[in-house]
Amino acid sequence: MRKRSAGPLVAFAVAAALAGGEAAATAPPSGHAAAYGIDDWPTHVVLADGSDLGLSAQYQFDTNRFSGDRLPDGSDRFADETANRRKELGFYLRKKGVYDLGSVYDFWNKQWLDTYARVQSKALFGVDYGAFRIGYTKTPVGFEGVTSSRATSFLETALPVQAFYENRRTGVDWALERPRYLVNLGYYFGQDLQGDNDGTTVGGRFAVTPLKAAGQVLHLGVSASRESPDASTDGRGRRNLPSIRPRARPEAGLTPVRLVDTGNLGDVDTIDRLGLEALWIDGPWSVQGELLTLAVERNRGLPDFRGHGYYVFGSWIVTGESRPYSGGNSGNVKPKGRWGALEWLLRYSAVDLDDGTIRGGRQHDWTLGANWYLTPYFKFQANYVKAASRRQGLDLDPAVFQLRAQVFF
Repeated sequence: MRKRSAGPLVAFAVAAALAGGEAAATAPPSGHAAAYGIDDWPTHVVLADGSDLGLSAQYQFDTNRFSGDRLPDGSDRFADETANRRKELGFYLRKKGVYDLGSVYDFWNKQWLDTYARVQSKALFGVDYGAFRIGYTKTPVGFEGVTSSRATSFLETALPVQAFYENRRTGVDWALERPRYLVNLGYYFGQDLQGDNDGTTVGGRFAVTPLKAAGQVLHLGVSASRESPDASTDGRGRRNLPSIRPRARPEAGLTPVRLVDTGNLGDVDTIDRLGLEALWIDGPWSVQGELLTLAVERNRGLPDFRGHGYYVFGSWIVTGESRPYSGGNSGNVKPKGRWGALEWLLRYSAVDLDDGTIRGGRQHDWTLGANWYLTPYFKFQANYVKAASRRQGLDLDPAVFQLRAQVFF
């Protein structure tokens, strides 16, 4: 029997109450010139030299409800779930045009996130040659992957991003942004901060932006990387050969089940990733898409692997705002009206993990989404995903309804 819970309703009610309090707080009472508002939360302090020291946080609470997932033996493949998705807390110290550093930890998923120090070249040399960063940060291949988790348009990233994205690594990178283009190059030489994924990666991202203004953006980009994973030794002294396991959830984050999965591909020599990306914003309308490929070369005559996938989605902000864009990424909509901003979205994504004797399966999903940006700090999301998959002769076409309440600053 599937579980049912009032948790999502409680979370939504609490967040709505807080947001309502914000609306009341920012509206000055009769006879008063000003009132305490959400922008005055004591989350940061500006020091005498202009440096800004503060805290950052993100909390997401989700519910997933599955249907149409009955297996031939009569059992359900998925279990309904209601739980936290992320519980992040971090700090930052920055001085505009000079430097910034910070660190974030996700207490729910028990993993370190961005932890780095960055300096602006203009502060060092008097000329803007871009920004130099060292630390633990995201690798460049995957448009949705490099977008902040607090600013994703859907609850979860698309199928090919889940299957192929390398995620964060320790290293150095350089980024330069100009009105008509941006470039990012990185060399990653260490494990992730969980102590896994030994090896090196070199990668880069380049995009042209012939249109780049508030509410008017055209972004066309390409990204590529080569990963050379190393063997690792676990706590019991056992040596493990480098490996990779391309797989994807059905765009639902509270399940461990994958409908497509190559299984563990061991004794890997190199992993090449390639991405082509595009974003168009015209007032309240936008379209975003990406094509991703993965090429795995293996040693000792083991079969190599090639996989590919893509997604495209459209967005319409009913209340008239535009998706913001900076640094090669989109962000959360900033609501203008008292009742926030409402966005409708539709996404199609597909991934193919079948190659020769490696039968990881094929899947495509349709996702209908709605986002309510109640304030700049409160966001509600609803997604309905209709998946279709085939792996090793088994067809499974589940549907999932998802809700999220999100608070962040």
